[in-house]
Amino acid sequence: MRRFADHHGTTHWWPYLTAPAAARLAPLYPDDRALHLEDDALIPLPGTGIDDYISSLPSQRRVGVRRERRDFASAALDVRRQVLAACFEDAGVLLAGHQQDHGHDRDGIDAMTGLLKRQATAMGSEARVVAAYEEHRMIGFCLYYHYGTTTWIRAVALDRRHPAPHLYFNLMYYLPIEDAYAHGTTALHAGMTTIEAKRRRGAEVSGLYALVDRHPAGPSPRRG
Repeated sequence: MRRFADHHGTTHWWPYLTAPAAARLAPLYPDDRALHLEDDALIPLPGTGIDDYISSLPSQRRVGVRRERRDFASAALDVRRQVLAACFEDAGVLLAGHQQDHGHDRDGIDAMTGLLKRQATAMGSEARVVAAYEEHRMIGFCLYYHYGTTTWIRAVALDRRHPAPHLYFNLMYYLPIEDAYAHGTTALHAGMTTIEAKRRRGAEVSGLYALVDRHPAGPSPRRG
């Protein structure tokens, strides 16, 4: 890495390392302490079905999760499980709105639709979506991947103009958890944001770290 950085007249860093990975790399960077970047959430999925997951939660949380699932079901939305290739255009519209709500003005519909189309093309049937529809209109979706023993959440977005009871929690957690059990994975990787909400739904939280190399870069090679 240093040779590559020297060649380009720059330095390098390792972002989003787990604690074990940071510890293994640390001896190579004795002058640089690992920096804590974010916390990461992983929800264990014990047993063989979502009732086992719910039973693993504290009693107060079990009541809350059952209520959120029951209220969502009462909305009588059309829940569809499909490959991303079948719905990337609708999902791209929702994802663009989500990104712009969070201040990412450059992530418009064309950009987000293009991003999801590339994922759909590259990943094929591995790019799974669970989506909620009100009649023919998609009002929310979750994109995820089953890999190894884990189901990995990749993107979640809602149409906030069409609210439904606990739509986000069902798309982010409970519907992907159902699919995770059906697929045979044993954990749901829920990512780095809204950590406390994930902790309340059984997540184990661990730190992610960065190592920054402060080794001075050599001069860029002369080009003839």
